[in-house]
Amino acid sequence: MAKNTGPTQKIVAENRRARHDYFIEDDLEAGIMLEGSEVKSLRNGKANIAESYASVEEGELWLINGYIPAYAQAKTFGHDERRRRKLLVNKRELAKLWNATAREGMTVVPLKLYFNERGRAKLQLGLAKGKKMADKRATAAKRDWQRQKARIMKEHS
Repeated sequence: MAKNTGPTQKIVAENRRARHDYFIEDDLEAGIMLEGSEVKSLRNGKANIAESYASVEEGELWLINGYIPAYAQAKTFGHDERRRRKLLVNKRELAKLWNATAREGMTVVPLKLYFNERGRAKLQLGLAKGKKMADKRATAAKRDWQRQKARIMKEHS
């Protein structure tokens, strides 16, 4: 499973909207196959995974619609900004993801793109089930109540 973000990990992109739109059932860490100019661009800290998703196709896991901007200094060996990128997981995790998406109707959403302590680009994926509008309202009401409760407890202590 995915490790907690430590002080040596550099977060490149985060998908905060995923926790608002989905119930995250489980998460896992996946490697990502990148070209040289993509790694350089990620080290600059400019990427977007908000509109992207992961899909199991032909026995492989792919990141679809992830945005990594072109690296300005890589003129001849640039990359396509929204190309499909292969994600690296072991067979057991791939089978689990395939079963969840095909049979249970779940979605694989990217949560966080970061460099781990060894300097490798990693993607934290969440196995998610979509929220309905009422669920989103209930989550917002619960969050507001927690804030209000914390304020009341602070005033009385």
